[in-house]
Amino acid sequence: MNISYRHLRAFIEVAHSTTFAEAAAKLFLTQPALSSSIKKMEAELGGRLFKRNTRNVSLTPEGEALLPNALRLSRDWDNTFSDIQNLFAMAKGQLTIAAMPSFAESHLPSLLHDFHHKAPNINLRVVDVVMEQVVQEIRNGRAEIGFTFEPEQKEGLEFESLFTDHFVVVASVEQAAKFNNKASWQQCLNFPLVMMNRGSAVRKWTEAELLQYGEPNIVAETGQLATLGKLIKSGLGISIMPSICQQQMEALGLIALPFSEAHSSETSSDTKPCDKKPCDREPSDKAPFDKGLLCKRVGLLRNERRGLSVSAQTLWQLTTERYASK
Repeated sequence: MNISYRHLRAFIEVAHSTTFAEAAAKLFLTQPALSSSIKKMEAELGGRLFKRNTRNVSLTPEGEALLPNALRLSRDWDNTFSDIQNLFAMAKGQLTIAAMPSFAESHLPSLLHDFHHKAPNINLRVVDVVMEQVVQEIRNGRAEIGFTFEPEQKEGLEFESLFTDHFVVVASVEQAAKFNNKASWQQCLNFPLVMMNRGSAVRKWTEAELLQYGEPNIVAETGQLATLGKLIKSGLGISIMPSICQQQMEALGLIALPFSEAHSSETSSDTKPCDKKPCDREPSDKAPFDKGLLCKRVGLLRNERRGLSVSAQTLWQLTTERYASK
């Protein structure tokens, strides 16, 4: 059926007018052009919509049945394209992002504060979940942008690095006193450990490093950073986590100790020293990491098979510009 929006508007204006001449003036059309449009619509539908005489025009019963549906279709049409215009103009809409809890607590608030100034009418939905779930939210299209460590499997994903984070030992004040300002992986084996759940990337990375020096004594595991911090504070054990968590852990009264860059005496003599601060140092492509420092990239993640909305593009650009200037 070949009935256009133009035909629909013509029908509605004639239905709300007493003559074709009046409706034509409202539509800025000539009367013959309006009459032709109505005739084409009637031909497509198979019957007359109006009763006409020299003085006025009125709806047929079929026209009266069509009018409320025509009005609804016209409103839906107008609202649909108005909404799309608003999305392009960031005058309305919702942006869903996924972020690791550590990033959501430490870095995300100021980013979203700046974004809100640029797009005050965009409603923000933050899904704060562990790294593995961030990746799934992006793959499944439930979130447009993710803030996470660089995933090992990036097929179908685009990752843009923002900074490199180094891992630290987190301990209670009493436990930290037993270290000499800087920790080593070997020293960590002398303490009971509380870790993220088995299967998480952070657990995998830290456990792989520890196993180079011996068997770690893992006494508890959890999926939540807040719980992990409370377990450490109770004296149950120490933990090893990204320094992006440091602010959250220090707020609990815990101590974050950097790793010494020196491996044990078994370290290969051809290992090159690191001349950057741990948090600026790029991670090695191979494990173990150079000089005992465990480093991982943190960045933006998107599904490369899906385009970003205008609001998502704005947040992506704002974020990359901020970290490029640091």
